[in-house]
Amino acid sequence: MVRVLLVEDEAKLASLLGDALRQRGMGVDIASTGDQAIVRATATEYDVILLDVMLPGTDGFEVCRQLRSSQVWSPTLMLTALDDVEHRVHGLDVGADDYIVKPFSLEELLARMRALTRRVAQPRPVRLTAAGFTLDPAARRVWRDGEEDGEDLSLTSREFALLEVFMRHPGEVLSRFELLEHVWDDTYEHRSNVIDVYIGYLRDKLGRDAIETVRGAGYRFRA
Repeated sequence: MVRVLLVEDEAKLASLLGDALRQRGMGVDIASTGDQAIVRATATEYDVILLDVMLPGTDGFEVCRQLRSSQVWSPTLMLTALDDVEHRVHGLDVGADDYIVKPFSLEELLARMRALTRRVAQPRPVRLTAAGFTLDPAARRVWRDGEEDGEDLSLTSREFALLEVFMRHPGEVLSRFELLEHVWDDTYEHRSNVIDVYIGYLRDKLGRDAIETVRGAGYRFRA
């Protein structure tokens, strides 16, 4: 049975939607505030969280951010009347998996829920931390651990993208081809030394030991 946490402060909508999901064999818990949602979601493992954005007190964006910071990776579908691109982007940046705009059809909601439950709930931290550094992809910031309020590391867009790839795979050996595929487009030939050049740039800024050369295989970011 799929277990769902429905976070919705409109009592009538929460009741109607909860009943509709239960009729389809799902187990549904309802929270009417952001704080209630955080308590429930950190205590119980849900297959899907349906999270309204406009909540009293702690809003849906902050709920999602706090859940991801607490290592809660349940697939999260945000429900909102806010249809502008800025809000959709913000929701995805704080850790949501999908977005549906009110009013929506029940069939579309169910289809999106089925798509989410087919995925395995993998860790998807809002911030990446490895080897003494923290990287925030949404804010485009990188800093040394314990220095969030200090000066960020100054990285170009390519250096930032390359570091993000490494920090998403700490301790793994990544080949030049894999790094090119993630950071550069197909205008770069695979025999280009652009990877070696940018590895040098990052070592200058992070420290020479941050990125290890694995002879004949590629590079590894020290975990």
